[in-house]
Amino acid sequence: MTITTDAGAQAPAAGPVIRDDLTADQYHQDKTSVSSSGLRALLAPGCPAQFKYDRDNPRPPKREFDFGHVAHKLVLGEGDQIEVIDYPDWRTSDAREQRDNAYAEGRIPILTKDYETAAAMAFQVRQHPVGGPLFTPDTGRPELSIFWTDPRTGVRCRCRPDWLPTRQDNGRLVVVDYKTAKAVDPDALARAVYERGYHAQAAFYLDGVKAAGLHGDQEPAFVFVFQSKTAPYLVHLVELDFPALALGAARNERALRIYAECERTGHWPGFNDRITYLPLPAWAERKDHEEYTP
Repeated sequence: MTITTDAGAQAPAAGPVIRDDLTADQYHQDKTSVSSSGLRALLAPGCPAQFKYDRDNPRPPKREFDFGHVAHKLVLGEGDQIEVIDYPDWRTSDAREQRDNAYAEGRIPILTKDYETAAAMAFQVRQHPVGGPLFTPDTGRPELSIFWTDPRTGVRCRCRPDWLPTRQDNGRLVVVDYKTAKAVDPDALARAVYERGYHAQAAFYLDGVKAAGLHGDQEPAFVFVFQSKTAPYLVHLVELDFPALALGAARNERALRIYAECERTGHWPGFNDRITYLPLPAWAERKDHEEYTP
Protein backbone atom coordinates (compact mmCIF):
# COMPACT_ATOMS: atom_id res chain seq x y z
CA MET A 1 0.00 0.00 0.00
CA THR A 2 1.40 3.36 -1.05
CA ILE A 3 1.20 6.37 1.24
CA THR A 4 0.29 9.41 -0.85
CA THR A 5 1.58 12.87 -0.05
CA ASP A 6 -0.31 15.16 -2.42
CA ALA A 7 -1.81 17.64 0.03
CA GLY A 8 -3.95 19.25 -2.63
CA ALA A 9 -5.68 16.06 -3.76
CA GLN A 10 -8.82 14.58 -2.27
CA ALA A 11 -9.08 10.88 -1.55
CA PRO A 12 -10.42 9.08 -4.65
CA ALA A 13 -13.83 7.42 -4.38
CA ALA A 14 -12.57 3.93 -5.14
CA GLY A 15 -9.74 1.96 -3.55
CA PRO A 16 -8.07 2.45 -0.17
CA VAL A 17 -5.66 5.34 0.28
CA ILE A 18 -3.31 6.22 3.13
CA ARG A 19 -2.36 9.88 3.57
CA ASP A 20 0.52 11.11 5.73
CA ASP A 21 0.22 14.78 4.79
CA LEU A 22 -3.21 15.80 6.05
CA THR A 23 -3.57 18.06 9.06
CA ALA A 24 -6.27 17.25 11.57
CA ASP A 25 -8.38 20.11 10.20
CA GLN A 26 -8.03 18.87 6.61
CA TYR A 27 -8.98 15.38 7.69
CA HIS A 28 -12.07 16.48 9.63
CA GLN A 29 -13.24 18.84 6.87
CA ASP A 30 -13.40 16.10 4.23
CA LYS A 31 -17.03 15.81 3.09
CA THR A 32 -16.48 12.98 0.62
CA SER A 33 -16.24 10.41 3.43
CA VAL A 34 -17.67 9.63 6.85
CA SER A 35 -15.72 9.06 10.06
CA SER A 36 -16.42 6.96 13.13
CA SER A 37 -17.62 9.98 15.08
CA GLY A 38 -19.90 10.90 12.17
CA LEU A 39 -21.46 7.44 12.15
CA ARG A 40 -22.05 7.64 15.89
CA ALA A 41 -23.76 11.02 15.43
CA LEU A 42 -26.27 9.44 13.02
CA LEU A 43 -27.56 7.06 15.70
CA ALA A 44 -29.52 7.87 18.87
CA PRO A 45 -29.28 10.18 20.69
CA GLY A 46 -28.32 11.92 17.44
CA CYS A 47 -30.12 11.90 14.09
CA PRO A 48 -29.28 12.43 10.39
CA ALA A 49 -30.60 16.01 10.30
CA GLN A 50 -28.30 17.09 13.13
CA PHE A 51 -25.35 15.22 11.59
CA LYS A 52 -25.82 16.99 8.25
CA TYR A 53 -26.17 20.41 9.84
CA ASP A 54 -23.03 19.93 11.92
CA ARG A 55 -21.11 18.65 8.87
CA ASP A 56 -22.18 21.60 6.74
CA ASN A 57 -21.72 24.16 9.51
CA PRO A 58 -18.62 23.08 11.42
CA ARG A 59 -18.14 24.69 14.79
CA PRO A 60 -14.77 25.84 16.13
CA PRO A 61 -13.10 23.27 18.40
CA LYS A 62 -14.24 23.46 22.00
CA ARG A 63 -11.62 24.99 24.26
CA GLU A 64 -12.20 22.33 26.90
CA PHE A 65 -10.58 19.90 24.46
CA ASP A 66 -7.30 21.84 24.48
CA PHE A 67 -5.81 19.84 27.34
CA GLY A 68 -6.50 16.56 25.57
CA HIS A 69 -4.91 17.90 22.36
CA VAL A 70 -1.80 18.93 24.28
CA ALA A 71 -1.57 15.53 26.00
CA HIS A 72 -1.89 13.82 22.60
CA LYS A 73 0.84 16.04 21.18
CA LEU A 74 3.25 15.19 24.00
CA VAL A 75 2.53 11.45 23.84
CA LEU A 76 2.35 11.03 20.05
CA GLY A 77 4.75 13.76 18.96
CA GLU A 78 2.16 14.96 16.42
CA GLY A 79 -0.32 17.82 16.51
CA ASP A 80 -0.71 21.57 16.50
CA GLN A 81 1.95 23.81 17.97
CA ILE A 82 1.58 24.49 21.69
CA GLU A 83 1.98 27.87 23.37
CA VAL A 84 2.47 27.81 27.13
CA ILE A 85 0.91 30.88 28.80
CA ASP A 86 2.74 31.62 32.05
CA TYR A 87 -0.23 32.61 34.18
CA PRO A 88 -2.04 30.72 36.94
CA ASP A 89 -5.46 31.19 35.23
CA TRP A 90 -7.28 33.13 32.49
CA ARG A 91 -8.65 35.88 34.72
CA THR A 92 -6.24 38.64 33.70
CA SER A 93 -6.71 40.53 30.45
CA ASP A 94 -3.09 39.88 29.43
CA ALA A 95 -3.50 36.11 29.83
CA ARG A 96 -6.69 36.16 27.77
CA GLU A 97 -5.04 38.31 25.09
CA GLN A 98 -2.13 35.84 24.78
CA ARG A 99 -4.62 32.99 24.62
CA ASP A 100 -6.68 34.64 21.87
CA ASN A 101 -3.56 35.50 19.85
CA ALA A 102 -2.45 31.88 20.04
CA TYR A 103 -5.84 30.70 18.75
CA ALA A 104 -5.70 33.26 15.93
CA GLU A 105 -2.30 31.96 14.84
CA GLY A 106 -3.28 28.27 14.97
CA ARG A 107 -1.55 27.34 18.21
CA ILE A 108 -3.01 25.64 21.29
CA PRO A 109 -2.71 27.87 24.37
CA ILE A 110 -2.29 26.19 27.72
CA LEU A 111 -1.54 27.46 31.20
CA THR A 112 1.82 26.53 32.71
CA LYS A 113 0.27 24.34 35.42
CA ASP A 114 -1.82 22.45 32.87
CA TYR A 115 1.14 21.96 30.57
CA GLU A 116 3.14 20.56 33.46
CA THR A 117 0.31 18.10 34.16
CA ALA A 118 0.21 17.01 30.51
CA ALA A 119 3.99 16.58 30.51
CA ALA A 120 3.82 14.49 33.69
CA MET A 121 1.16 12.33 32.06
CA ALA A 122 3.28 11.80 28.96
CA PHE A 123 6.20 10.82 31.20
CA GLN A 124 4.05 8.22 32.98
CA VAL A 125 2.91 6.76 29.65
CA ARG A 126 6.53 6.35 28.58
CA GLN A 127 7.33 4.63 31.89
CA HIS A 128 4.52 2.09 31.52
CA PRO A 129 5.98 -1.38 30.81
CA VAL A 130 3.53 -2.06 27.97
CA GLY A 131 2.14 1.34 27.02
CA GLY A 132 5.56 2.98 26.81
CA PRO A 133 7.00 0.65 24.14
CA LEU A 134 3.84 1.09 22.05
CA PHE A 135 4.75 4.76 21.52
CA THR A 136 8.50 4.38 21.07
CA PRO A 137 9.68 6.95 18.50
CA ASP A 138 10.67 5.58 15.09
CA THR A 139 8.65 2.38 15.66
CA GLY A 140 5.32 3.75 14.46
CA ARG A 141 3.47 6.51 12.66
CA PRO A 142 1.09 8.94 14.39
CA GLU A 143 -2.23 10.00 12.89
CA LEU A 144 -2.11 8.56 9.39
CA SER A 145 -5.35 9.20 7.50
CA ILE A 146 -6.91 6.08 5.96
CA PHE A 147 -9.69 6.22 3.35
CA TRP A 148 -11.60 3.22 2.01
CA THR A 149 -14.98 2.24 0.59
CA ASP A 150 -17.35 0.08 2.64
CA PRO A 151 -18.08 -2.93 0.38
CA ARG A 152 -21.66 -3.43 1.66
CA THR A 153 -22.96 0.12 1.19
CA GLY A 154 -20.49 1.81 -1.14
CA VAL A 155 -19.97 4.57 1.45
CA ARG A 156 -16.57 6.23 1.46
CA CYS A 157 -15.07 5.96 4.98
CA ARG A 158 -12.13 7.44 6.80
CA CYS A 159 -10.24 6.91 10.06
CA ARG A 160 -7.16 8.44 11.68
CA PRO A 161 -5.51 6.07 14.18
CA ASP A 162 -3.49 7.76 16.90
CA TRP A 163 -0.61 5.33 16.38
CA LEU A 164 0.20 2.59 13.88
CA PRO A 165 3.38 0.61 14.49
CA THR A 166 5.70 0.16 11.55
CA ARG A 167 6.72 -3.25 12.89
CA GLN A 168 4.25 -5.92 13.94
CA ASP A 169 4.69 -8.18 16.97
CA ASN A 170 4.57 -11.80 15.82
CA GLY A 171 2.85 -10.69 12.63
CA ARG A 172 -0.09 -8.99 14.40
CA LEU A 173 -0.82 -5.31 13.86
CA VAL A 174 -1.80 -3.41 17.02
CA VAL A 175 -3.74 -0.18 16.40
CA VAL A 176 -3.31 2.18 19.36
CA ASP A 177 -5.70 4.90 20.55
CA TYR A 178 -4.76 7.24 23.42
CA LYS A 179 -7.51 8.79 25.56
CA THR A 180 -7.45 10.86 28.73
CA ALA A 181 -10.19 10.25 31.30
CA LYS A 182 -11.35 11.31 34.75
CA ALA A 183 -11.26 7.70 35.98
CA VAL A 184 -9.67 4.58 34.53
CA ASP A 185 -11.00 1.83 36.79
CA PRO A 186 -12.69 -1.03 34.92
CA ASP A 187 -16.27 0.01 35.74
CA ALA A 188 -15.69 3.61 34.67
CA LEU A 189 -14.05 2.52 31.43
CA ALA A 190 -16.80 0.03 30.62
CA ARG A 191 -19.38 2.82 30.98
CA ALA A 192 -17.29 5.22 28.90
CA VAL A 193 -16.80 2.67 26.12
CA TYR A 194 -20.54 2.10 25.83
CA GLU A 195 -21.75 5.68 26.34
CA ARG A 196 -19.25 7.17 23.88
CA GLY A 197 -19.40 4.37 21.36
CA TYR A 198 -15.74 3.43 21.63
CA HIS A 199 -16.59 -0.18 20.74
CA ALA A 200 -17.95 1.12 17.42
CA GLN A 201 -14.81 3.20 16.93
CA ALA A 202 -12.57 0.17 17.49
CA ALA A 203 -14.54 -1.98 15.04
CA PHE A 204 -14.54 0.80 12.44
CA TYR A 205 -10.79 1.41 12.68
CA LEU A 206 -10.09 -2.30 12.40
CA ASP A 207 -12.16 -2.33 9.20
CA GLY A 208 -10.08 0.56 7.92
CA VAL A 209 -6.66 -0.95 8.51
CA LYS A 210 -7.84 -4.24 7.01
CA ALA A 211 -9.27 -2.50 3.94
CA ALA A 212 -5.93 -0.70 3.53
CA GLY A 213 -4.03 -4.00 3.71
CA LEU A 214 -1.99 -3.00 6.76
CA HIS A 215 -2.79 -6.00 8.94
CA GLY A 216 -0.51 -8.66 7.50
CA ASP A 217 -1.42 -12.32 7.92
CA GLN A 218 -3.20 -12.08 11.28
CA GLU A 219 -6.32 -10.38 12.57
CA PRO A 220 -5.31 -6.92 13.85
CA ALA A 221 -5.88 -5.76 17.43
CA PHE A 222 -7.15 -2.41 18.70
CA VAL A 223 -5.79 -1.24 22.06
CA PHE A 224 -7.04 1.77 24.01
CA VAL A 225 -4.48 3.48 26.22
CA PHE A 226 -6.60 5.23 28.83
CA GLN A 227 -4.92 7.59 31.27
CA SER A 228 -6.25 9.39 34.33
CA LYS A 229 -5.91 13.18 34.34
CA THR A 230 -5.21 13.21 38.08
CA ALA A 231 -2.00 12.15 39.84
CA PRO A 232 -0.43 9.63 39.75
CA TYR A 233 -1.79 9.60 36.15
CA LEU A 234 -2.54 5.90 36.07
CA VAL A 235 -2.46 4.15 32.70
CA HIS A 236 -4.93 1.37 31.85
CA LEU A 237 -4.58 -0.54 28.58
CA VAL A 238 -7.76 -2.10 27.23
CA GLU A 239 -8.52 -4.46 24.34
CA LEU A 240 -12.26 -4.98 23.89
CA ASP A 241 -13.59 -8.53 23.76
CA PHE A 242 -15.24 -10.09 20.72
CA PRO A 243 -18.88 -9.44 21.78
CA ALA A 244 -18.12 -5.72 22.27
CA LEU A 245 -16.47 -5.46 18.84
CA ALA A 246 -19.32 -7.40 17.21
CA LEU A 247 -21.88 -5.02 18.71
CA GLY A 248 -19.77 -2.05 17.64
CA ALA A 249 -19.64 -3.42 14.10
CA ALA A 250 -23.45 -3.85 14.13
CA ARG A 251 -23.85 -0.21 15.14
CA ASN A 252 -21.52 0.83 12.32
CA GLU A 253 -23.45 -1.19 9.75
CA ARG A 254 -26.74 0.40 10.81
CA ALA A 255 -25.22 3.89 10.63
CA LEU A 256 -23.58 3.22 7.24
CA ARG A 257 -26.91 2.11 5.80
CA ILE A 258 -28.62 5.22 7.16
CA TYR A 259 -25.86 7.40 5.70
CA ALA A 260 -26.05 5.66 2.32
CA GLU A 261 -29.84 6.11 2.17
CA CYS A 262 -29.62 9.78 3.15
CA GLU A 263 -26.98 10.44 0.49
CA ARG A 264 -29.05 8.57 -2.11
CA THR A 265 -32.31 10.38 -1.40
CA GLY A 266 -31.02 13.74 -0.20
CA HIS A 267 -33.37 13.38 2.79
CA TRP A 268 -31.79 13.72 6.23
CA PRO A 269 -34.61 13.10 8.72
CA GLY A 270 -34.90 14.40 12.25
CA PHE A 271 -36.38 12.37 15.09
CA ASN A 272 -39.87 12.05 13.61
CA ASP A 273 -42.42 13.67 11.31
CA ARG A 274 -45.51 12.86 13.35
CA ILE A 275 -46.75 12.85 16.94
CA THR A 276 -45.40 9.93 18.96
CA TYR A 277 -46.03 8.60 22.45
CA LEU A 278 -43.25 9.32 24.92
CA PRO A 279 -43.09 7.19 28.10
CA LEU A 280 -41.14 8.09 31.19
CA PRO A 281 -37.73 6.48 31.61
CA ALA A 282 -38.13 3.03 33.15
CA TRP A 283 -36.28 4.03 36.31
CA ALA A 284 -38.48 7.14 36.76
CA GLU A 285 -41.66 5.16 36.24
CA ARG A 286 -40.59 2.63 38.90
CA LYS A 287 -39.67 5.44 41.29
CA ASP A 288 -43.02 7.22 40.93
CA HIS A 289 -44.94 3.95 41.24
CA GLU A 290 -43.19 3.24 44.52
CA GLU A 291 -43.72 6.79 45.79
CA TYR A 292 -47.20 7.72 44.65
CA THR A 293 -49.32 4.67 43.83
CA PRO A 294 -50.88 2.42 46.48
